[in-house]
Amino acid sequence: MSQLSERPEKPVVGVSMPHESAFQHVTGAALYTDDLVHRTRDVLHAYPVQVMKAHGRITALRTEPALAVPGVVRVLTGADVPGVNDAGMKHDEPLFPEEVMFYGHAVAWVLGETLEAARIGAAAVEVELDEKPAIVTVREAIEAESFHGARPHMETGDVDAGFADSAHVFTGEFTFAGQEHFYLETHAALALIDESGQLFIQSSTQHPSETQEIVSHVLGIPAHEVTVQCLRMGGGFGGKEMQPHGFAAVAALGAKLTGRPVRFRLNRTQDLTMSGKRHGFHASWKIGFDAEGRIQALDATLTADGGWSLDLSEPVLARALCHIDNTYWIPNARVAGRIAKTNTVSNTAFRGFGGPQGMLVIEDILGRVAPLLGLDPVELRERNFYQPGQGQTTPYGQPVTQADRISAVWEQVKENASLADRKREIAAFNAAHPHTKRALALTGVKFGISFNLTAFNQGGALVLIYKDGSVLINHGGTEMGQGLHTKMMQVAATTLGIPLHKVRLAPTRTDKVPNTSATAASAGADLNGGAIKNACEQLRERLHQVAGTQLGGNASDVRIVEGVARVLGSDKELAWDDLVRTAYFQRVQLSAAGFYRTEGLHWDAKAFRGTPFKYFSNGAAATEVEVDGFTGAYRIRRVDIVHDVGDSLSPMIDIGQVEGGFVQGAGWLTLEDLRWDTGDGPHRGRLQTQAASTYKLPSFSEMPEEFNVALMENATEEGAVYGSKAVGEPPLMLAFSVREALRQAAAAFGPSGASVELASPATPEAVYWAIESVREGDEKRTGITPDTHALSNA
Repeated sequence: MSQLSERPEKPVVGVSMPHESAFQHVTGAALYTDDLVHRTRDVLHAYPVQVMKAHGRITALRTEPALAVPGVVRVLTGADVPGVNDAGMKHDEPLFPEEVMFYGHAVAWVLGETLEAARIGAAAVEVELDEKPAIVTVREAIEAESFHGARPHMETGDVDAGFADSAHVFTGEFTFAGQEHFYLETHAALALIDESGQLFIQSSTQHPSETQEIVSHVLGIPAHEVTVQCLRMGGGFGGKEMQPHGFAAVAALGAKLTGRPVRFRLNRTQDLTMSGKRHGFHASWKIGFDAEGRIQALDATLTADGGWSLDLSEPVLARALCHIDNTYWIPNARVAGRIAKTNTVSNTAFRGFGGPQGMLVIEDILGRVAPLLGLDPVELRERNFYQPGQGQTTPYGQPVTQADRISAVWEQVKENASLADRKREIAAFNAAHPHTKRALALTGVKFGISFNLTAFNQGGALVLIYKDGSVLINHGGTEMGQGLHTKMMQVAATTLGIPLHKVRLAPTRTDKVPNTSATAASAGADLNGGAIKNACEQLRERLHQVAGTQLGGNASDVRIVEGVARVLGSDKELAWDDLVRTAYFQRVQLSAAGFYRTEGLHWDAKAFRGTPFKYFSNGAAATEVEVDGFTGAYRIRRVDIVHDVGDSLSPMIDIGQVEGGFVQGAGWLTLEDLRWDTGDGPHRGRLQTQAASTYKLPSFSEMPEEFNVALMENATEEGAVYGSKAVGEPPLMLAFSVREALRQAAAAFGPSGASVELASPATPEAVYWAIESVREGDEKRTGITPDTHALSNA
């Protein structure tokens, strides 16, 4: 076992414990970015001037009426930007635009003594627009050939030969929706400027270093004059990886120009209408199977709805292509990708980062064709799993080295869920209930862990030991409720060999750990844990030297366990606090900067080949649903999950992440229905689901009535920090089992062997129409065209 994976005697990692801020969360003592406003004097409030048209060039912008409003201090426009007027990394997102690109686009910002003054001032700003046609949907973009960014192409094997050898060939298409992050805390920032003109920005951001970089280039000042801190976030889910930067830049610009602190926070409606979402996709595909139902070839085109600017659309699309195989070996594949440019908000990262979209395509295909092949969907999926010992690679060329885990978690779920017995019970129930049907579906997950961009796979840390033996750790990861800080404290305590109460964690700041990557890609624990372990190992090595001298032994024989240093084979002891104090008086350095980079990665983005992922996380879920045939309303009766997190760093945290990810995935696939005005009226392009009253989020009533989550046992991941695996994103895709169960329940209302086309999200309305199509025996509703030539050859 590698040094990185090996656990010492009596480790603190692997122990179930609550979130480090759980008490503060439930008591209301936890502070978030906007809470700091009340501790800051003379704060100005920023409010956006939004234009309620989807597309048009600004012909006039009159700010004088706003300045006449009592309490308005200043109106920020593009003329005030001393540096680069751009809030993105692709230089296609002007902070103060000359062209309105989506409904609700902010073109200026008003600073007021009060939020109400700023709001009234923003309403007074006069904007004249030369309105232009707007593209609202991804289908409209495809028809208009409105695309931007890279067009990746992934190919393996001989696709044409694969289809020629197929006994069954089907073609179809699939359009599915995006998802709103709906984090509890909306976008927020607070910028302060000191006497020397340096900026300190509190920001609700997943990527403080990039927030620092954007603020730096907007203001035209070096990065060392900008410090960004993220205390904690009230949720992020990817929505705060890229999009906070421009908002922080607005606050920073206001502080720079007025000399006063500037606070910015979007209300919920503004956040919904101004910030990006999960990318919706359109997929067209052709797939071939042999006579036993094994995939022979796949030819697909994935079109992501990027919105008005690129943001992170290119890497999101790349990850979608990398995950279209999910758990299945596709020997011959050709997949093209493109990004639609639409006049909607710029879509961005969201938990899974394109992976769920790619995997949904193949899961939808298998769910639709299984009846046409005469196979149970569970059997069809099993026949196409990656197999151990076969040397199989993904379509982009990465070996699948843990294929055995795909089937291991699958079989464990089948056993835990009593799959065979319950299927018989469901069949009996359905036979006795003509207007209510149940179904049980099983789906799996194989999700790659690491950033697609190799350079992002690095992390840093700073660990300080004080003379009294207490330890303070800083790292580059941000806390958004996922428990990263809890795990990092456990890693530090384990590596140093001390009790957890000796360790405290400082807020994430760019002046403590520089040039960090976003807390994203499920890599937060891997990267920052590796960096903290590295820093602590440097300190431990120094302290072992001191302890060896004090205890009369070799440094290599020293072990520090539960805060006591001992030499192997000796009864002598030295308490941690005494060891640290002794080290100080011997002038031993008690601070260390740690660094970690993920080894073994290689990615050629142009050829779309390589090994972009350190490893794959695996999981499987079985979901049982009950559907009302009159309304399409459903309830989730039971969920059984087995998920592979390696050797868990913090089991209670990880189980919570699996539960939360599954529920969020179920929301995307079955409830959360983003609606835009696609008509030709004055509100074309307007987001119609602007609040929780119209945008349906999962609530207690949508929770599984029985929810069983187990972590895979004996699953050490070689080459990862203390043998653990990532947990943040992969569980979201376990929710495919909910959608597939709904498809099978709808099919149960019709004749045996019915293939069901099901919209995504599969809302009760969508389920109802699927049931109606099955009842009517509407063959066209499958959305699949069998290739009759291939069928006749069979």
